Amino acid sequence: MDYALPALLYHPCYSALELPPQHRYPIAKYQMLYQQLLALGLPANAFAVSQPVSEAQLEQVHCPAYIQSLRDGSIEAKAMRRIGFPWSTQLYQRSLCSVGGTLQTAQAALSRGGIALHLSGGYHHAFYAEGSGFCLFNDLVVAARLLLEQGLDKILIVDLDVHQGDGSALLLADEPRIITCSVHCEKNFPYRKQHSDWDIAVAKECSDEAYLNTVEQSLLSLLNWHQPDLVIYDAGVDIHQQDELGLLNISTPALYQRDLTVLQSCTERNIPVAAVIGGGYQRNVAALVKLHLQLFKAAFHLYGSEFASKIET
Repeated sequence: MDYALPALLYHPCYSALELPPQHRYPIAKYQMLYQQLLALGLPANAFAVSQPVSEAQLEQVHCPAYIQSLRDGSIEAKAMRRIGFPWSTQLYQRSLCSVGGTLQTAQAALSRGGIALHLSGGYHHAFYAEGSGFCLFNDLVVAARLLLEQGLDKILIVDLDVHQGDGSALLLADEPRIITCSVHCEKNFPYRKQHSDWDIAVAKECSDEAYLNTVEQSLLSLLNWHQPDLVIYDAGVDIHQQDELGLLNISTPALYQRDLTVLQSCTERNIPVAAVIGGGYQRNVAALVKLHLQLFKAAFHLYGSEFASKIET
């Protein structure tokens, strides 16, 4: 590869959201992840700054009235409770940047022909006209649909967050050019699952070995069958044994091996891969960030970067 590092996307607004005390969402993790990467020695100019997606672009996936209600705050309180955040202009602007960042990450992966990583993203519970589970807009689907318009023939969304990508599945149910794959915990949110193109529900007692075999076999089948132009990868770490909402028992070494398997399987086939960090829920944010760093360790390893050895597994 011509680049010493994968493309990296970040915006300071990701952690700049004011939430009530003891709110369940670990909003500080984005800034801490960025700071930890800088502490490894990565230069600040290695990170491109995410740009907000336009409302016209959002309307390719989401209801205009829903977008307007989030923009002006007219959205019903019940709908915001389903999302899980208090409404604010800050939240809306942050969401635009997160969606735009995932689109830029996918574009960077394509332009470089390699790996691009977004220090946000994975808002897979957002539907056409409603949000859910801390997700306002579905960045994975917005990025994929907009890239189809730019000439791509087939895109594979590999969603390995512990929760099923229900919003993505429903939004793309009638779009054969975007393949949805979700490997998730069987007994976890959302209660009502949707139908992805490829769904694997993992049992709570699943071992590291069984989980990794499931991921590898799913990935190899989908890559061989569909030969996508791009893979969008949701690398949620809420599968981890210490996650407070995950309900699985996957170790840190297995988490790293999962991320390495996905990235390596794509790069070996010369398929660009755009990864987002996805979910992860620990009140110990420092411990949570160590898990998100496994994705970066895997990418740095594949680029032969010295930074890989500086990240603990």
